[in-house]
Amino acid sequence: MTDSLALLQARLGYTFRDPAHLESALTHRSMGPTHNERLEFLGDSIVNFVVAEALFQKYGEAREGKLTRMRAALVRGQSLSELARRLQLGEALRLGSGERKSGGRRRDSILADAMEAVIGAIYLDGGMNACQTCIGAWFEADLDRVNPDQVEKDPKTALQEWLQRERHPLPSYVVMEVTGPAHQQAFRVHCVVDALAQVTEGTGMSRRDAEQVAAQRALELLQGG
Repeated sequence: MTDSLALLQARLGYTFRDPAHLESALTHRSMGPTHNERLEFLGDSIVNFVVAEALFQKYGEAREGKLTRMRAALVRGQSLSELARRLQLGEALRLGSGERKSGGRRRDSILADAMEAVIGAIYLDGGMNACQTCIGAWFEADLDRVNPDQVEKDPKTALQEWLQRERHPLPSYVVMEVTGPAHQQAFRVHCVVDALAQVTEGTGMSRRDAEQVAAQRALELLQGG
């Protein structure tokens, strides 16, 4: 194991039994066909669950809508990229040459995705208890600071709440196209809502940004905008 990975594990507060899990989490798609996107998928679900449970326990009087908004604020891309910066995750990322030259170690979308991948790697290596311990420590200050009455709704959260209120199924998001080189990709995403006769589309420099745009358009249509 390299010194940089040993230092990163110290910052994470977790020592991997199998360092290969961590190395996989730090490998961007620009390095080739073996990369961290599957771990990112896993980590996304885990961090949402762990933060949701923590909020449920901590804010016993908060209703579902407020809990949803608080969770969205804590695990959105910007929050995860800020966490990655605090942990100095960018320094350990394995990037292709084009991504390195274009500043990929500082790009929000890459950092947020890698943070999710690291969470997925911790789960594979140490299970859910290890994830809860790490995520609880990383988010401790944010969980104390978030205010149930002062959290703005992002478009995806607002759309979900509208559909729940009207008793419609929740939306699904489908990545239709990814274009551009690995260090400057553009995502095209469809938002599928049963209550709408048409799908809405969003584009952005990350999957999350494209999903937010598509959700905003769907919400506008549902509200007659």
